[in-house]
Amino acid sequence: MSVAHFTLFFYFCAIMKIEEIYSRFKECSGVTTDSRKCGPGLMFFALKGERFDGNEFVRGALEKGCRYAVMDDAELYDDTDSRMILVDNVLRTLQQVAAYHRRQLGTPVIGITGTNGKTTTKELTNAVMSTTYNILCTQGNLNNSIGVPLTVLGLKPDHDYAIVEMGASHPGDIKELVEISQPDYGLITNVGKAHLLGFGSFEGVMRTKGELYDWLREHNGTAFVNRDNGHLQQMCAGLPLIEYGKPGQEGLLVEGEVLECNPFVKFRWRSRKGEWHIVQTNLIGAYNVDNALAAITIGLKFGVKEQDASDAVAGYKPQNNRSQLTETGRNHLVVDAYNANPTSMTAAIENFSMMKADDKMLILGDMRELGEVSQAEHRNIVDLLKEKGFTKVWLVGCEFKKVAQGSGFRLFEDVESVNQALKIESLSGYSILIKGSNSIGLTKIITNL
Repeated sequence: MSVAHFTLFFYFCAIMKIEEIYSRFKECSGVTTDSRKCGPGLMFFALKGERFDGNEFVRGALEKGCRYAVMDDAELYDDTDSRMILVDNVLRTLQQVAAYHRRQLGTPVIGITGTNGKTTTKELTNAVMSTTYNILCTQGNLNNSIGVPLTVLGLKPDHDYAIVEMGASHPGDIKELVEISQPDYGLITNVGKAHLLGFGSFEGVMRTKGELYDWLREHNGTAFVNRDNGHLQQMCAGLPLIEYGKPGQEGLLVEGEVLECNPFVKFRWRSRKGEWHIVQTNLIGAYNVDNALAAITIGLKFGVKEQDASDAVAGYKPQNNRSQLTETGRNHLVVDAYNANPTSMTAAIENFSMMKADDKMLILGDMRELGEVSQAEHRNIVDLLKEKGFTKVWLVGCEFKKVAQGSGFRLFEDVESVNQALKIESLSGYSILIKGSNSIGLTKIITNL
């Protein structure tokens, strides 16, 4: 046998089956993919990235006390060290172990995705369900091909339900994630124009988000659906539905409507034509009522008491620059700079136009990943700003600069130029909406406002 053939033979003999890896996972206190967070009892998955190779940190992880390390570099693998586990692909193994773990425990899983509002809806649902149950919930925005399996591997026998958020930027992303999390119930908050560079079109967005519904159809699952969203109604055909929406429609588990946005949303809701509940939230944006109704609907389906659901929504406070109201001493800021796409940008502008404030200003950044429709969508936003009568508008980024010449709005190349302007022109007494794609970096201007 040649050296090459022997090496290949050794490699395949050394690769461990998922069942064996899972048995070793059960010996561990948890998992990590970050070599800086290795510690006693953990299983380290040596993932690769564009600028790093986790295989190079395997020995260090074991020295820090990790019980096992999963790796896919045969040259760095030491067959005399039983703590090293060789596989053909670490990421795929992480996903397969997570899916196997999910099957072993059988905990009911609620999958949540959507173009906008999925993280807020996930957090609200967690708040509502946690009043009654022990919940496993996606932390932060760990909603991708790495974050979802890490979430699933956090499942313990004493968890009553799991709430798993799933994000997507390319066709097939949701299909991959539902095969890992295997949801019994699903919610799509909405479908909109986001990541069009990856999806190719709005229809591509619908198909990809709809992969959650496809999974539910194939596995006798149930969908929570907003009756008022025509796209979702079209996509969910053939599924058992639990619906919520605006008042006056038959068959809804929960109906609700906005009462005021000044600036925080107050709304009312009721179930099955019962007693109305009035909820004062810490959320900015009328669009958040749909997110709250979704969370309440899920809670009621699983037996959460109505008052507990209301109290949970009222007590939730958003974080991570998602529609946060910030008082700086000089200005009132509505900071929504985590992400931006045409759908969410339009909703934020329309909501801001309804807020009661004397001196309004908007600082908006480019919407990224829109591909060939980018100029058209940015032009639509400029037209909307004019339609709403806004005059104090600063637009940041090359996409806005291409379409807003002659608009009367102030244009900036980047955040650095905005900060330079703010050092010269101190703003005071304004209510300011700050929104743009996270990569624009609009949060960097807050200290100068």
